[in-house]
Amino acid sequence: MAALQALAILLFALLSFEVSTTTSTSHHHKNGLKSLHFTLFQHETINKTGYIIVNGVTGPAVGQTTTPFGTLFAFEDPLTETANRSSKLVGIAEGTSITSGLDGLRAISIAKITLRLKNHKGSISIVGGTHNIKPSDHPVVGGTGDFLFVQGIVTSSPVDLEGITVVYKIKFNLYWPPYAAQVSLS
Repeated sequence: MAALQALAILLFALLSFEVSTTTSTSHHHKNGLKSLHFTLFQHETINKTGYIIVNGVTGPAVGQTTTPFGTLFAFEDPLTETANRSSKLVGIAEGTSITSGLDGLRAISIAKITLRLKNHKGSISIVGGTHNIKPSDHPVVGGTGDFLFVQGIVTSSPVDLEGITVVYKIKFNLYWPPYAAQVSLS
């Protein structure tokens, strides 16, 4: 679960730019860098959008925030504009995580976040360490479509860890290098 939550956080959120009042988006051009900042919400439901593929070998039992050391988790979670699952769907976070902490709370996560925002479409790839009950920063390692050449950090923070569906706030801080504006995609 910890690894799943970490992955969900990673990707897990590059979705809408101009959305509801709870999601703010800003564009900046500073020092030649185009930037985009916005927040989405990842919803992970055990045995519906996220699954344990391999059980770990030692540590705490499977719970809402923990999995045994070595647990392999895969997910395909919806990303919405607000913490309410019925709010507008703007993306999907899909990936995997492996519980890497003996405490069952930390994981190595990789994710691809596919976004369908008002003015941006494409995907963002993230990788990094995830803590299941604390905010975690995940570096952006690539992108496609409107996110080609993007760099930045995606931060996942737990919002609601109770119940069958856990919710993470996914904050995107994205930057394009100057050469990205010179590339024309056909």
